[in-house]
Amino acid sequence: MGRIVGTRPKAAPETHGTTLFEIFFDLVFVFGLIRVTTFMSERPAPMTLAQGFVVLLLLWISWLVFCWLGNHVRIDVGVIRTGTTVAMAAVFLAALVIPDAWQTGPGTEESRLILVLTYVALRIIYLVLFRWVMAGNQQLRRTIRIYALATVLSWIPLFLGAMFGGTTQILLWAAALAIDMGGGVVASVRSGWPVRSPGHFAERHSLVVIIALGESLISVGAGIGDERIRGSILLAALLTLAVTVCLYWLYSASAATAREALIMETGLRRAHVGVNAYSVAHFPVLAGIIYVALGVEQALAGLADEKSHGTSAWMPAITLFGGTALFLAARATFLSLSVRRVRPGQLVAPVVALPLLPVGRYLPDLAALGLLTAFLAVLLSYEAWTRRSTQVQ
Repeated sequence: MGRIVGTRPKAAPETHGTTLFEIFFDLVFVFGLIRVTTFMSERPAPMTLAQGFVVLLLLWISWLVFCWLGNHVRIDVGVIRTGTTVAMAAVFLAALVIPDAWQTGPGTEESRLILVLTYVALRIIYLVLFRWVMAGNQQLRRTIRIYALATVLSWIPLFLGAMFGGTTQILLWAAALAIDMGGGVVASVRSGWPVRSPGHFAERHSLVVIIALGESLISVGAGIGDERIRGSILLAALLTLAVTVCLYWLYSASAATAREALIMETGLRRAHVGVNAYSVAHFPVLAGIIYVALGVEQALAGLADEKSHGTSAWMPAITLFGGTALFLAARATFLSLSVRRVRPGQLVAPVVALPLLPVGRYLPDLAALGLLTAFLAVLLSYEAWTRRSTQVQ
């Protein structure tokens, strides 16, 4: 036993790539995204969207901290692998109780406390492992001390929110996660979070975006359910695939440029790009995609039931077009923080997407999906044309 504990972690080389175990770790994150989307689709309302956003942030932080750990050491060997596997169990349990975490009334505290306790356990595992990994690095030990202080402080509103429930819960949990996330940013500014392997770091974030995009396709099946497949449903499914492809290409073109910029940066500048452009700016990218997936599920459910949404018609439009606007705004932020250059079309795109929201509200579900597809296809074509024009010049 002493021999196992004394084994030093295996440092990751600068050319380190994503390991199979890291992809395996992402499976619980996939499960978490499905649970969040399912929760929001069962009770579509503005408050539910806000609650979903909060638990998405909780899942994002849970994934993010082990992305940083895997950038410094191999997490698929030794004690680190064991600790990460235990953390997987914590994420899995947290995701399992997400739909029950917002219920109110007598006896509902249990699910909320399970979610908080599993999240706290995961954070403790990460802090212990990271401090052990960085035992010989005084600068990083200072960084982890600052971050640990913010993390522990964030647990107070988390537990209080779990006890109170209701509106107080969402306010306290949002504050707690903002403290937790903000602590990482402050630690980066004060001491720096070095990105050891920029290629690995960029690849991990790109892969998690692809995972989120997969939720759009899963939502097609969830929306249809066991209803009979008709021509309108087939067309809506193809439009959803087209939307997913457009979102992928819009992101991947930006991600490729940002990856090269991250590799070229050194020292604190690389660390700041890693924290701001990837750890922070990628969360609204992911959240926007999940909202689009929710809109797809609602639109397909309406088509499958052959019923109009009536007074609820705002929700599919808000999630489809609002989610797209959030994705595009986050992508522009990601580019400004990484390559420090955003084309005018990339800045204008989220502003153009928002006026489509009230239009989509009064369109049939299939037409709304068609409008979103057309908008993204035109945007993708325009950006491809501007890139070619720049290269020619």
